[in-house]
Amino acid sequence: MNARPDIRVTTYAGPGAEPEMRVVPWPAVPKKGALIKIGACGVCGTDQHILKGHWPKPLPWPFTLGHELAGVIVEIGPELKTDYSGKPIGVGSKLMLPPLMPCGFCDWCKKYPESANKCLTPVYYGRYLGFDKPPHLWGGWAEYVFVDLDELPGTKIYKLPDDMSLRLGSLSEPLTSCIRAFNRARRAGGFNWNDTVVIQGTGPIGILAVAAAQEMGAGRVIAVGAPEEPRLKLARKFGAEATVNIEEFTTAEARIKAVRDIVGGYGADLVMDCSGHPTAGPEGIEFLRDGGTYVEMGQFTDAGSIMTSWHRICTKDLNVLGSWAFTANDLPLGVEMLYHARDKYPWLDMQTPFPFTLDGVKDAVAQAMAMKTVKSTILPFPDLD
Repeated sequence: MNARPDIRVTTYAGPGAEPEMRVVPWPAVPKKGALIKIGACGVCGTDQHILKGHWPKPLPWPFTLGHELAGVIVEIGPELKTDYSGKPIGVGSKLMLPPLMPCGFCDWCKKYPESANKCLTPVYYGRYLGFDKPPHLWGGWAEYVFVDLDELPGTKIYKLPDDMSLRLGSLSEPLTSCIRAFNRARRAGGFNWNDTVVIQGTGPIGILAVAAAQEMGAGRVIAVGAPEEPRLKLARKFGAEATVNIEEFTTAEARIKAVRDIVGGYGADLVMDCSGHPTAGPEGIEFLRDGGTYVEMGQFTDAGSIMTSWHRICTKDLNVLGSWAFTANDLPLGVEMLYHARDKYPWLDMQTPFPFTLDGVKDAVAQAMAMKTVKSTILPFPDLD
C-alpha cells in the first residue's frame, strides 16, 4: 500500500495571532467516518469576529477556522452509506459540512425541532473542536476535514449534486441562514408573496439575502450598505432594484429618507439586518410600514447595545424577530435553492479565490475585513471542482 501524504492545516493561537501552517498525518478512517478533500471554504463574518476577539464564549485555542466548506469524499467507512437526508454517498461524492449540527437528542431537538438551532450540545466544526483533538482535522481552512459519526453522533453531512461546483456548494451554508430567516418571518405572518424587502448590509450574507428574498417571493428588494465597489454594484447584479450607499447618506435621517423615497407608500413590508451593526435596528424599523416585520440575523456576535425607543416598536405595531443560524432540516433547502438557481445569479462573482498558503489565508482574511472582497474563498485544491 502506498504511503499516504501528510495533511496541511492552519491554526490560530488566539485573537490577533497570525495563522500557523501545521502538518498532521493521514488519519485512519473509522467505520462510520469519512475523510473529505476540501475544494473551497469561505471566510465568514463569524471567522472575522473570532479573530478580532468578539466571540462571547470560550474557544479551544488553537483551532482551525473555516466552516463554509464543500469537498469530495476520498475515504469512507463501510457503515457510512448515506448523508443526513438519506442520499447514498461514497468515494467521489461531493458534500457540504455545516458548522452547527444539532445533536438530535436533547429537549430542543426533540420537542422543538424548528428551534433545534438552540440545541444544548451541538457539534461545531471550525469553532469548538480544538486542534489538539485527534486527528486534528476539524475546520475548513485545511486540505482535508474528518468526520466520525460514532464519536460525534450529531455530525450531519449533506450530499451536493454531482454537477455542482464546489465553489458554488460552499455558499450553501450561509445561504441557508438567509432562507431560515425569511421562513421565520413567513411563519410569523410577516413575509408574503410580492412583499417589498429592504436588506441592511451588503456583505456576503446581505448579497445572499437579496437572492433568497427574490427566490422566496419578494416583489421588490432594496439593499443598504457600502462600499459601491464591490458590494453595492454586486447587490444590483443580484437583483436589488436600488441601493443606498451609507458612505453617501451619512446620517440615519438621510438613509431613512432615501429608503422611504425609493420604497414609496407607507414603507417596506419586511426589513432584514445582515450588517451586524448596532445602529441598524433603530434605522431599520423606520424603513418599515406600520405593521411590518423586522428580522435581526446579523448580530451573530455581541456588538453591543442598541439605542432605540420601544415606543416606536409599539406604536408602529411591528413584528420583531431574531434568527439564529439554521436547523438540520433547513440545510437541504440551501443546497436545493443554490442548485436550481445556479444560472440565475452571478454566484461566483461574489467569491474572490485565494490559495491555501499562509500568505493566502492572511490575505483572504485581511481583504474580507477591509471589505475589499464580498466573499473571500480559500481553495486548497484549485483544480478540484
